Amino acid sequence: MRKHLIVLAALVLAGCSSSPPKDTGSARTPPPLPSGGTAAPGAPRVLVTGLKIPWAIAFLPGGDALVTERDSARLLRVTPAGAVTPVGTVPGVDAAGEGGLLGVAVSPGYARDHQIFLYTTSATDNRVVRASYDGGRLGAPRPIVTGIPKGEIHNGGRLAFGPDRMLYITTGETGQGEKAQDRNSLAGKILRVAPDGRPAPGNPFGTRVWTYGHRNVQGLAWDPKGRLYATEFGQDRFDEINLIEKGRDYGWPAVEGSGNRKGFTNPLLTWRTSEASPSGLAYANGSLWAAALRGERLWQVPLSASGEVGRPVARFTGAYGRLRAVVRAPDGSLWLTTSNRDGRGTPAGTDDRIITVPPR
Repeated sequence: MRKHLIVLAALVLAGCSSSPPKDTGSARTPPPLPSGGTAAPGAPRVLVTGLKIPWAIAFLPGGDALVTERDSARLLRVTPAGAVTPVGTVPGVDAAGEGGLLGVAVSPGYARDHQIFLYTTSATDNRVVRASYDGGRLGAPRPIVTGIPKGEIHNGGRLAFGPDRMLYITTGETGQGEKAQDRNSLAGKILRVAPDGRPAPGNPFGTRVWTYGHRNVQGLAWDPKGRLYATEFGQDRFDEINLIEKGRDYGWPAVEGSGNRKGFTNPLLTWRTSEASPSGLAYANGSLWAAALRGERLWQVPLSASGEVGRPVARFTGAYGRLRAVVRAPDGSLWLTTSNRDGRGTPAGTDDRIITVPPR
């Protein structure tokens, strides 16, 4: 699969409106794969307005979503109709820089155990906490993973349960690249843990570490074959989508983008940093969907049944500003969040927003 590395050249991108977009790109890439998803998404709809830095979304079994706000540390419940109910303010969150209340995940056994998981920045570290939530009151969070290095930048923060029912955690290297190569540090890694926070069975090093050599991963998604993909922020040249495989070293800080160096794993796809700064990632309808912050667009990346990537297509370019999260809802639609109030965007009067995109 490494032979399908894509380095995007300058893209010619059309603007977008509320009608189905017609963005296309020209680049040194292969044409879309006929077995991958290439159909344009449906017309987007603004579902919720007036939020402040909504960072992550996870769905409850009934179809409602839990949404985190980074700086306020609020956890919100949002219905598919757009009704918003505050669940509570998560205690112990020390929001500064890129830290705060970040990822959220719902237990695969939620109907039985009513457990949710949150990635938070405390006064001393980044950590993962578990709390009960039965649809009413949020229980007291209990730490299950502590000691993840924190910083003003590169705190990672995405949580997701995999098909193996293990919890995957993305961490950043806090601007100290050497931590990404140190397998004794939890920074610059993708971690894999059991629901109680212990290292998951089968981990490559007997620790929580699943993969290493990452700069700042903020998106995880699995395809129908169970393959795991992740978005990663580059520094000056190349952002990435990587195929994540057990125990591999993804090269940071020695390599940004494709290095073709022994011992390091090349990305599947790269963008110039001005075109992406990819955060959230989802799989739906035969494509990966990557939310771009600096690039202010939603990237659609067709995937074949064998996991080969086709030509990426930019959707909604400039229409909503910075996009942080993208998640596939139970009904097959995509939910997106904007991140225009994070100090790096230009907020509209209705920001920040949750936007829904129906499947085609």
